[in-house]
Amino acid sequence: MSNFYIQLILLATFWMGLVGFIDDYLKVVKKMKKGLIARYKLAGQILLGLILGGVLYFNPEYVLKGYNASTSVPFFKNLEIQFGILYIPIVVFVMTGFSNAVNLTDGLDGLAAGLIAVAMLAFAGMSYVTGNVVYSDYLNIIYLPGSGELTVYCLTIVGAAMGFLWYNTHPAEVFMGDTGSLALGSSLGAVAVLIKKELLLLLIGGIFVAETLSVIIQTSYFKYTRKKYGEGKRVFKMAPLHHHFELKGWPETKVVVRFWIVGILLALLTLTTFKVR
Repeated sequence: MSNFYIQLILLATFWMGLVGFIDDYLKVVKKMKKGLIARYKLAGQILLGLILGGVLYFNPEYVLKGYNASTSVPFFKNLEIQFGILYIPIVVFVMTGFSNAVNLTDGLDGLAAGLIAVAMLAFAGMSYVTGNVVYSDYLNIIYLPGSGELTVYCLTIVGAAMGFLWYNTHPAEVFMGDTGSLALGSSLGAVAVLIKKELLLLLIGGIFVAETLSVIIQTSYFKYTRKKYGEGKRVFKMAPLHHHFELKGWPETKVVVRFWIVGILLALLTLTTFKVR
């Protein structure tokens, strides 16, 4: 518990878990249809990103070693991008984006829980090698002393997700709500930020990214066509993406399992980037 990385990822997890809990409480107990107002939820996400980004950017040890504002680039050996002060807004974007992305993906029984388990299992391996001086040197990645403790945390998320999935598979007996999805999305974004693997989130969280993009594309195109032609048109039958495939006739379980398969393939592809350098 005294580990710097564990403290930060616990903060990220419980912070967004609390935001999600307030939203769920207002919906379920207070019967407020919209729950927590979107701008308040966004404010919580941005504030968390500012705290996390600020702590990492101004960390004396990080500053001394020159990786306080850097991130590793996949497929390239010993290549890191330096963002300078822009690193803090990038962390805000990652934390906000992925907490919302997992929330959007949590629309079918077992979908988000299974994908989180796969992603966190891969991040457990990445955290281990990042915190190991021998393996990090061998793989030519940033060595972060103490970050190996994140392996334990990632695996606890995997275990929790698998235990939850036992009761969340179709037909679901329990639901994670915003309390779970925002917390899990926040922890996923946080571990990537903490081990300097933000860009790998685009691969390992490819399904989450696709789900979010489908919503952005759908709403943007609908507003554009409504403004231009007087009638809104849609790119997908329904967004997020999993509902599009449901409306195409895929059973819910088929959508979930196929998305899991893609998630597993993306996780394996992510791990191969460490040797294709």
